Amino acid sequence: MKLGAGSYCWMWAIGVPGHPPGLPLTAFDLLDRCHSLGLRVVQFGPNLPLDASSLDALAERARELAIEVEIGISGLDPAAIRHGVDLCRIFDATLLRTVDLYDGPPRATAELERSLRAALPLLESGVRLALENARTPARQLAAALDTIGSPSLGVTLDTVNSLAVPEGVAEVVDALAPHTLCLHVKDFQVRRIWHMMGFTVEGTPAGQGQLDIPWLLDRLRAAGRDPNAILELWVPQHDTLSQTIALEDTWVNDSISYLRRLILD
Repeated sequence: MKLGAGSYCWMWAIGVPGHPPGLPLTAFDLLDRCHSLGLRVVQFGPNLPLDASSLDALAERARELAIEVEIGISGLDPAAIRHGVDLCRIFDATLLRTVDLYDGPPRATAELERSLRAALPLLESGVRLALENARTPARQLAAALDTIGSPSLGVTLDTVNSLAVPEGVAEVVDALAPHTLCLHVKDFQVRRIWHMMGFTVEGTPAGQGQLDIPWLLDRLRAAGRDPNAILELWVPQHDTLSQTIALEDTWVNDSISYLRRLILD
């Protein structure tokens, strides 16, 4: 297991819709920041589109820094998968992360299985497709993967997303640990609203929320899995964008410091 960071660590610095920073964080900046933190893996997500004109230079920079790249896309559309595989080829990436975001009820298991089977012929040798848990119930996703039974397909296990289904972390990890190709470490805190009629869910730095990260890593090891651990953060908005971006940096540093005690790569 290697520790890394994704572009979703710096969402405010990259740019949240309606809140553009004066000088957005670039893909090159992301590589350099991760290198300065001693990280060996970077996952480029859809929130940081890669400039086609600088792909070769970006890939060369990653090699110079000895940083492994993982590619993140959105959707199961064949065109999206092909594009992701093309990016993997440029960066010598072996993991293609995607997330199935769509409007409407969760896909039926048979429909999800058809979409995943259709993606298989598009994957080149050495590239594995890791579907992130989002709106599909964990056991339904696991059932589709069990039926297909391909080592080229698995999951990106995100530790917060399934709260929207809703499913608890233990339930999700129990179902998806055997299929995990990538881990998104995203800590969180659930708080009851003062009037007791509902809850809020907010991100925290890794190790400061309700996610039991040592337990999580033990469960993955027990399932025979050793995925890269990619830090992601949900940083709440503050009074000004500059304050929010500064907090983002603080959370990244605090999270990496904590995770370094658990992941000795």
